[in-house]
Amino acid sequence: MDKYKVILFDLDGTLSDPKVGITKSVQYALQKMDINEPDIDKLECFIGPPLQVSFAEYYDFDEGNTQKAIDFYRKRFKEKGMFENKLYPNIPLLLKSLKDQEFTLVVATSKPTIYSEQILKYFNIDHYFELVVGSNLDGTRTSKTEIIQYILDKYNEQKLDNFIMVGDRKHDIIGANNTGIDSIGVTYGYGSYEELSNSNPTHIVKSVDQLKELLMGSLVK
Repeated sequence: MDKYKVILFDLDGTLSDPKVGITKSVQYALQKMDINEPDIDKLECFIGPPLQVSFAEYYDFDEGNTQKAIDFYRKRFKEKGMFENKLYPNIPLLLKSLKDQEFTLVVATSKPTIYSEQILKYFNIDHYFELVVGSNLDGTRTSKTEIIQYILDKYNEQKLDNFIMVGDRKHDIIGANNTGIDSIGVTYGYGSYEELSNSNPTHIVKSVDQLKELLMGSLVK
């Protein structure tokens, strides 16, 4: 198998651990909607999927209340939540190694692009990425399938075999499958091994070091 040329990275749960910022911002939004949830661990399910999906799925909000909750969430997230976040160990080393080998690195996230760019700059890893593609603040382009397809269209001179998507939730793997590219599920994030394996990824890894080995070619047969 030839080496991949364009590597798409999910952000939350793949490059960084955003648990505190996301769950506390969801908690704040729920409080504003008169719902008290004292245990932020119960809100981990919000890490990864689009907010539109999660508020509707987990709290049965209609479209209007979902948008209200998202507005409250973004108020806190923009002020402090995005910085209540930490990189997973060895991520900068992974990105530098891949960049040195002339891979093209792209962020593919359901988080709004504007916030994603600020987070990458905050961690000083923005220079590793040629492109950052997230959702729009108006609620469009939130599905991972749409986001990946947008990236494929940007790099239409490349064959589908040259792309691979790296992510920690089923949405990343499903998006890759829907657009015809390979994928790697990472179990160090917020998706379980069962969730990822049921989504039929090309590979599953359990650590950043194993991810590096795979992408650098030593585990690719």
